[in-house]
Amino acid sequence: MRIGYDAKRIFHNSTGLGNYGRDIVRILNEYAIIEEFFLFNTKKSTMEELVPRDKVTIVYPNGWFWKTFPAVWRLTGQWKQIEKVGLDGFHGLSGEIPIQFRDNAIPKMVTIHDLIFLSHPRFYNIWDRVIYKLKFQYAVNIADHVIAISEQTKRDIVKFLEVDPKKITVIYQGCNSAYKKQYPPGEKEVIRKKFALPEEYVLNVGTLQERKNALAVIKAIEGTPYHAVFVGKEKGYAKQLHDYITDKRMERQVTFIKNVDVKELAMIYQMATVFCYPSICEGFGIPIIEALYSKTPVVVTRDGCFPEAAGPDSLYINPNSPEEIREKLNWLFTHPKERSTIAEKGYAYVQRFSDRNVAKNLLSLYKSIV
Repeated sequence: MRIGYDAKRIFHNSTGLGNYGRDIVRILNEYAIIEEFFLFNTKKSTMEELVPRDKVTIVYPNGWFWKTFPAVWRLTGQWKQIEKVGLDGFHGLSGEIPIQFRDNAIPKMVTIHDLIFLSHPRFYNIWDRVIYKLKFQYAVNIADHVIAISEQTKRDIVKFLEVDPKKITVIYQGCNSAYKKQYPPGEKEVIRKKFALPEEYVLNVGTLQERKNALAVIKAIEGTPYHAVFVGKEKGYAKQLHDYITDKRMERQVTFIKNVDVKELAMIYQMATVFCYPSICEGFGIPIIEALYSKTPVVVTRDGCFPEAAGPDSLYINPNSPEEIREKLNWLFTHPKERSTIAEKGYAYVQRFSDRNVAKNLLSLYKSIV
C-alpha cells in the first residue's frame, strides 16, 4: 500500500497538527502493509529529521513557478505530482485536499480536527471563517471518507458541513511516546531547577489564547497557596494574564515557560500536582492525554469533547467558574491518597489512545477505502 499525505503541517508546524501528522507516519511506519509514504511538502524544513525515513519519499514542488509559489502549489498544483507517483490512497491530514483533485480515481480521505470556527465563531475573524469553511467543505465533499478526531467533531461535521454520518469514522489521536516514559528523579530535578518550579504546582499546557481560558486558572489560585505553571506560546490574550497578575500582585504565584522540548515537557507534566484545563472548546484536547499518560490527575471542562479525552475519573468543572475550579484544586491538594487513585485510573483509561489502537483503526479504514 502506497499512501500520500498533505505534509505541510508535518514539516512546518511544531505543535498540534504537526504532531498529529508526524505521529501517524511514525506509528504506521512499523507496519509492513504500508510499503511507502509520499509526503507532499511545500519546501525543505529542518523538521524532516523528526520523521522516520526508511519508507518515506518527500515530494517537493516541481518547476520554477510552483517552487516560487509553494502555497499555490499546495492548493492547485500538487495534484499533478500526486497522480504521477501511483498512489493507492491520499490522506489530507489537516482538513484540506488539493483543488482539481476531484475527478482523480485515487481514494481520498481527510481528517477534520475541529470546526471551532463554526461552533464558536467569536474566536475567529470573518475572513478566516470564510476561507476555512470553503476549504473544509470542499474537502469533505470530494473525500471518499472523513476522519473525525472525536465524537464531538463528528457531530459538528454532520451539523455544519452536512455530511452523512456513515461517511465519517472517529479515530482518536495518540500522543508522543515521550509522555509514556517514566523519568528518574535526578533528571526531573534538573528540569525543576532549570525552570525554577516549586515542589507542587498546577499545570496548564497550550497556546495562551482566549478560548484556552487560562485566566480562569489564575483567578482560581488567587488567595490560595497554590502555584500555577503555564507552558505554551503567548498570543495577544496573554496580556490579560500578565495585567491581572500584576494588578493582584501574584507574580510569585505564576510561572510562564516557552520553548521547551518534548522530553522537558514530559517531565514537567510528571512533576505537576494537577493538570488544569478549563478550555472553552477543542477538537479533542491532546494535553489531556499527555497528562493522563504522565499519571497527573486532570481538572477539565465538563462539556464538549473533554469527557471523551479525560475519562470518567477526571474532575469536571464549569470553565467560567473560578470558584468551582478552586474547589476541585483544593480537594486534590488536600487529599493526596485520592489524588493518586485518580491518577492511576486515568492512566488505565488513557491506554485506549495507544499507538497500537491508533494504528489498528487507521489501517482498518485504509483497507476498507483503498
